[in-house]
Amino acid sequence: QAAAPLHPVFVQCQEAQVVVTVHRDLFGTGRLVRAADLTLGSASCLPVAQSVAESTVTFVAGLHECGSTLQMTPESLIYKTSLSYKPTPSGNLVIIRTNAAAVPIECHYPRKSNVSSNAVQPTWAPFRSTLSAEERLMFSLRLMNDDWSTERLSNGFQLGESLHLQADVVSGDHVPLRLFVDDCVATLSPDRNSSPRYALIDLSGCLVDGRADDTASVFISPRPRQETLQFMVDAFKFAGDDRSLIYITCHLKVSPADQAPNPLNKACSFNKASSLWAPVEGTGDICSCCETGNCP
Repeated sequence: QAAAPLHPVFVQCQEAQVVVTVHRDLFGTGRLVRAADLTLGSASCLPVAQSVAESTVTFVAGLHECGSTLQMTPESLIYKTSLSYKPTPSGNLVIIRTNAAAVPIECHYPRKSNVSSNAVQPTWAPFRSTLSAEERLMFSLRLMNDDWSTERLSNGFQLGESLHLQADVVSGDHVPLRLFVDDCVATLSPDRNSSPRYALIDLSGCLVDGRADDTASVFISPRPRQETLQFMVDAFKFAGDDRSLIYITCHLKVSPADQAPNPLNKACSFNKASSLWAPVEGTGDICSCCETGNCP
């Protein structure tokens, strides 16, 4: 909706950025809020433009900027942020006359269609038909609720809780496939190579976080199906850093379902009772390199 008193927030989800136009009559009362009291995202980004004539302010931010979060489903990429209004006293420094407010904002992008037509020339074959001939695979990684039945609505956790993570692949008409999680790393920014970083899964499928004394992190066995792999990780935060938003980046891969798991394609958890590594499927020897660190 256009930014007006009846529809005070107007969002444009563009190819690489989101544009948010806010009418300063945010509550429809005729009383204009101060532009300085409006911010975007957890990073509290400030507006880039203001129109006195139209009583609007405009925010422009890249999809990964201003502390936005990304949720991935089998069908969509969903970028989430929020518009915040936090009134500050003006004139009389003792009182304020409006409530704080937060407006959730989401941009949805399809994973299976052309996002942009800019790169498609009229003489080319349609982008979608070209990819379908390549038997593309659709990977997803989702936070699930405790019984694995549906995707978790919230991505907030308390220390002491467990993250239920589910990796899936949709293979279409491809030969039957078995999914593996090659590695997972936790960071404080979307860059998986940033510091500090903590490896949850490493060495081609070893859930190394479960090797620590104070965790019960484990792959779930048996799998619900060959195209799915589930694992639990105890909630954590980085020592010496107060930031609570953590990014988990995983590398997913597949092998033919009729190919026996091996040291390169495996899902191994550490069993504290036996002090041994055990695979979700396959023989125990494929996990021996999880202890030595000499995996392919």
